[in-house]
Amino acid sequence: MKKFTLLLLVLLVVISSCKKDDDKVEPKPIIDYQGQIQTMIDESWTEFAEGQENFPGGYALQILSPLGDFFVSAGDLADITNQTHFRAGSTTKTFTAAAIMLLHQQGKLNINHFVTDIIPGTNEPYLPNSEEFNIPFKDEITIQLLLQHRAGMFDIINQNIPDTVNQPYAGYRYRDYIEETVGLIHTFTIAETAGVVAVNQLYNSKPGTEFHYSDTGMGLLGLIIERISGKRFDQFIAENFLAPLGLGNTTFPYEGDDINLPSPFASSYVYFQGETYDVTPYNVSINVAEGNLITTPLDLANWINKLYTGKAGVNYENVRFYMMDCLPTFESHQNYGLGTAFTSGLGYGHNGGIMGYFTAARYDPETDITFVIYTNVWDFDILMIDQYYQILNMYAAVYEAKDILK
Repeated sequence: MKKFTLLLLVLLVVISSCKKDDDKVEPKPIIDYQGQIQTMIDESWTEFAEGQENFPGGYALQILSPLGDFFVSAGDLADITNQTHFRAGSTTKTFTAAAIMLLHQQGKLNINHFVTDIIPGTNEPYLPNSEEFNIPFKDEITIQLLLQHRAGMFDIINQNIPDTVNQPYAGYRYRDYIEETVGLIHTFTIAETAGVVAVNQLYNSKPGTEFHYSDTGMGLLGLIIERISGKRFDQFIAENFLAPLGLGNTTFPYEGDDINLPSPFASSYVYFQGETYDVTPYNVSINVAEGNLITTPLDLANWINKLYTGKAGVNYENVRFYMMDCLPTFESHQNYGLGTAFTSGLGYGHNGGIMGYFTAARYDPETDITFVIYTNVWDFDILMIDQYYQILNMYAAVYEAKDILK
């Protein structure tokens, strides 16, 4: 009997061991997402820079995703971190749009109001009744149309002044004329740029009829924010968004002599016919509220993520049903909402281009992936042929990164 009992115990142990082996779950392989994305960005930059002698610059890519957060960089940017400063250009517009929507949310303005309407609770109109703000079709322009770039506003930053006007700056970009005649550190004002539009009665189309991207129109929104809040644009943004969200490496230069970036920073370059020009110091006073942002990859990614998930102070309803309501534009690679671009497969956010830097920043609700990618060189040999080439090449890198994270 004892032998039988012992034999039974041995048999049970063997059966139990076999069951454990049969049911054993193989551990999932550890995927080196960081390494794969790094390899991809290195290859992407090498391909872009191939054949260019002494080509400067690089790529930097920040990703926030359900599988983790990743930062990679290549080229001359290989040794930077996600806390290295750069100029992010028109991604500024996401802050301006958020500020307008916050004031709308608080009942301090209404985006459906015309710019000639009275600011709620005051006796003042959104834009002053002075000559420098006597812009064409002023009484037909709403705040929402300015946010959508559908107000028909002439853009003195990106358009030459027509040579038919009776002005010394006729035929020039206004900035170029001022820098040549006044100096590089002249402090531009919104009243000054609006005045050029008003005195010459410049416009692109009647309000509400066409999409015409206008930095000048976005500058008017910056002035509206200042008139309602009683604070400078940069101060309002800092108090309502930067401080509450902990974006301590983000600033908005305002004066003409504030031309340098905080340390550490990524220098920017223009490359033309084999020659490299360092263009890092730059006067962004003409770009207030539309392109004066200095930030870091991590700060900007956190901002984009929080804004488009309704965690930046503007509630999700206002973000989803106003800012993210994007309409077709003449630009085949994106639609546009309120200070917000939408690119299929990438998501919602904005691009930025300012003297040597190109940036793309998006949040994709379908994958919960946020990215910021930038380069610190303008290749003028390419830009004169295809102004979108560099941005589209950066998009391709992001598409590959998202494929890795599937």
